[in-house]
Parts: sequence; structure tokens; C-alpha cells
Amino acid sequence: MAYLSLFLAAFAAATLLPAYSEVLLGGLFTQGYAVEWLWFWATLGNTLGSVVNGVIGRQVERFKEKRWFPVTDKQLAYAQKHFNRYGQWSLLMGWLPVGGDALTLIGGIMRVPWLNFVVLVAIGKGARYAVVLWLVAEASTATI
Repeated sequence: MAYLSLFLAAFAAATLLPAYSEVLLGGLFTQGYAVEWLWFWATLGNTLGSVVNGVIGRQVERFKEKRWFPVTDKQLAYAQKHFNRYGQWSLLMGWLPVGGDALTLIGGIMRVPWLNFVVLVAIGKGARYAVVLWLVAEASTATI
């Protein structure tokens, strides 16, 4: 049940929902759960949450002319211009707490091939969770 909770928290954290999975990840680590499985489930959930952003991004063209659509053509063009500056490699930064979700959304808008999208996002998110686990391990072994 703990791994499922971590997966769901990581999934939600990768979407536009206000959620954070690092605290749960650290807590489960200190409770003795297997570090490999914690890393796996957090990375998988967070990567799949970003895939949802990519799917939403691919649907933007259908809705951008709608009156209720929250992004103007000018804002969309600006975001696409900046995404094009670094291209699909910017998806490695999809883990960033500010702007990371937007990068994965733009990756969908720009129709980055799915294999590239998933691999780049997974590398970035996996690296971030590895660092978080390392920091928690270091903190738990530190003496005052």
C-alpha cells in the first residue's frame, strides 16, 4: 500500500495538481522500505503524470480558439519559441518544481515523439528522486 501511495503522490505531483511526493518518499525511506522500489515507483508515477501533461498539450490545438481557453496565441507562441531554443532536451528539466510541468505540457504541444518524451522525462525525474533519496540517506546518518 505504501508503494501505491507513493506512486499516486508522484503521479499527482507531475500534473498541474498541487502535490508533493518528496516528503512521502523520505518518510517511507526512513521507515525502512526498499530504496530501489521507492525510486522505481516514484519515478514511474512522476513520469506517467508528465505523460498526462504531454497528452493535454497535444490536444491544445483543438481548444486554443475557444473563448474559455486560458492561454492566448501570443503566450503559446512565446512558450513554443523558448522550448525550441533548447528543443526536446529541455524535457530533462521536467523535474523542476517551478516550470517543469509547463515544459512537459509544451513538449506535448510541440509533439515531441513519445519515445523521446518518455525517456528524457524519466531520466530527469529518476535523477531527481535519486538525489532526494541520497539526501535523505545522508541526513538520516548524520550525527549532531
